[in-house]
Amino acid sequence: MTDETLGANGLIAPQLGTFVANLDHDDIPADIRSRACHLILDAVGIALASTRYDFAHRTLSALSSFGSGDGQVIGMGARLPLRDAVMLNGLLVHGLDYDDTHVAGVTHATAAAFPTALGMAADRRASGRDMLSAYIAGMEVSTRLASVARGGFHQVGYHPTGIIGVFAATLIASRLQGLSAAQMADAQGIALSMASGSMEFLQDGAWTKRMHPGWAGVGGITAAGMAKAGFVGPKAVYEGRFGLFPLYLHAAEQAEMDLSLATQNLGESWEINNVAIKPIPACHFTHACADAAMALRGKHGVMAEDIASIRALVPAGVHKTVCQPVETKQRPQNSYDAQFSIPWAVASGLVRGCFGLEELDALNDPALLAIAAKVTCGDYPDAPFPKYYSGDVIVTLRNGQTLSHREEINRGNPDRPLANAEIEAKFFETACTAVARSRAEHIRDAVLGLDGLANANSLAALLAGNPE
Repeated sequence: MTDETLGANGLIAPQLGTFVANLDHDDIPADIRSRACHLILDAVGIALASTRYDFAHRTLSALSSFGSGDGQVIGMGARLPLRDAVMLNGLLVHGLDYDDTHVAGVTHATAAAFPTALGMAADRRASGRDMLSAYIAGMEVSTRLASVARGGFHQVGYHPTGIIGVFAATLIASRLQGLSAAQMADAQGIALSMASGSMEFLQDGAWTKRMHPGWAGVGGITAAGMAKAGFVGPKAVYEGRFGLFPLYLHAAEQAEMDLSLATQNLGESWEINNVAIKPIPACHFTHACADAAMALRGKHGVMAEDIASIRALVPAGVHKTVCQPVETKQRPQNSYDAQFSIPWAVASGLVRGCFGLEELDALNDPALLAIAAKVTCGDYPDAPFPKYYSGDVIVTLRNGQTLSHREEINRGNPDRPLANAEIEAKFFETACTAVARSRAEHIRDAVLGLDGLANANSLAALLAGNPE
């Protein structure tokens, strides 16, 4: 292993620890702090909406059996031990698969970073300013680490949100506990044994993907606490013989990875700007095809009964996630199947002109099922993946006419971003499914004013619905 491979300053973990330990809040540009607050706002709205679903209440029931504590659960008023509260809050943020995605890293960065920052900052009675800078530091680290793999984790069956999120959570928890850069390097080594997240849920719509960000938070808080107490972790966390990337990627994926991305331009450029907000409550890989189908319906007035067949083209790197197995993609067995289905996204766009939360609950709609059964998938030519999650829908009508629409740059992508005002509108759309508009407005003001908040515990209490 050469110095060039490891970077000019040696191993990756110490460089990341130094960055997180030394990042000064005032060195973070104001627009980055504002965007970060909007990413958090988006996450809060989704978490509140998730409280209406069975998966949230079953998880609360399970975690409550372990005892109570001071950790606050968003929208549910429950108080759990710190790590259990972080676990559940991560599940709520990620529960509807409506949360943000870092495009190059193909990871839901906020879902792990925000619950950890909120929980630790509230526990330590840290300021909103300290919470925000820790969140941003964690986001900058996790997005870069995920980018190293160039989408490779998905190809071998790992969910990068869980695999990478634990390192962001470790560094966030470390910063909020005042660990030194050297201790942060050790903490990352400890977290290496806690990185997890299987993609097996794709086979049967299991709920396990929802728990990955929160479990990353649990691991990160644990790793930071152990490092603070002097527990020793391995040094070559990411690049060692059994480090993260050699261990979790196969030879073909390792050949494509770029370790230099892990530390590239830290503190100079901000990956927060490359985090995409979802306009559709489903896997980001489905969005372009959903929008293409909506465009075809709107432009040509395509009627379901006139369609003979449909071909949806997506990047080769996403087929395993949203095109296979064909049986459950064409006929989803539950809402999670539908969120990871190109056929369902296309059918929703063509039949209903939208792909929202209602379409995830319409699994027995005969019109949707009939169209989904006509959708097959192919490779998008020269796909610019993972920079863009492109999609092309080609509809062949019964009269032989062919109609097509291509979305090269998926909506919400950093090159086609949602503005902060649009994020606020989405927040009210999601939050107000669970809370009154007046409370949602209070929450919005608190989150967007995070920089000036004296005590993060007041925000945690507000989000939970508990009086201080």
